Amino acid sequence: MTANSKDYYLVGTIGVAVGLLAQPILANTIQNLEHVTNLSSGTLRAGTLIFFAVLAPIALGIASFIGRRLPVVFEFAKFAAVGSLNSALDLGIFNLQTLIWGGDPKNLTTWLFFIFKSVSFLAATTNSFLWNKFWTFGDTHRSTSTTVIKFYAITVVTYALNVGVATGLKTMGTFDGIPVNVWVNVVAPMIGILAAMFANFLSYKYFVFKADRP
Repeated sequence: MTANSKDYYLVGTIGVAVGLLAQPILANTIQNLEHVTNLSSGTLRAGTLIFFAVLAPIALGIASFIGRRLPVVFEFAKFAAVGSLNSALDLGIFNLQTLIWGGDPKNLTTWLFFIFKSVSFLAATTNSFLWNKFWTFGDTHRSTSTTVIKFYAITVVTYALNVGVATGLKTMGTFDGIPVNVWVNVVAPMIGILAAMFANFLSYKYFVFKADRP
């Protein structure tokens, strides 16, 4: 199983989208990043966009080469690319909401955090269904009610992992040395995303999208 031109076009689109969705995240953490990297805001923003746009096709190419012998590696690489887009949507939309709210994490109550994280999770989940169905696992059949029910049954579990873990960490408070805005806008939500990621891959591969796969 190897990549074709359509795969490279799609993964390139994902790379650019991730770079763009990273901009609200940068807006909430740019002062911390400038201090750590000694780079200007403009350099960080442009560098992030270019990095993901270039990295995505390269990573897929490496996975495609390995996939000649281990097809599951190529399939997982596509899942990881979609997962990166889902994570960017989740974090990007969450940070956009906190920016609109005012950007100060001290004014973000636990309930508002929970609501914002729920909205961003649902957006990422819808994106995940479409990309994984038609690209990652090649399920070209029309979605049946059974497929949708299976998908959203798994979504309930991953919602509990993703949003529950993130909200719990936000409630616990930050650790020494981690700025509050970085903890609330990046670390806590990202740990929630990672908690659900591997459960998603196994569930989608073996339980939801089984058609048209080798």
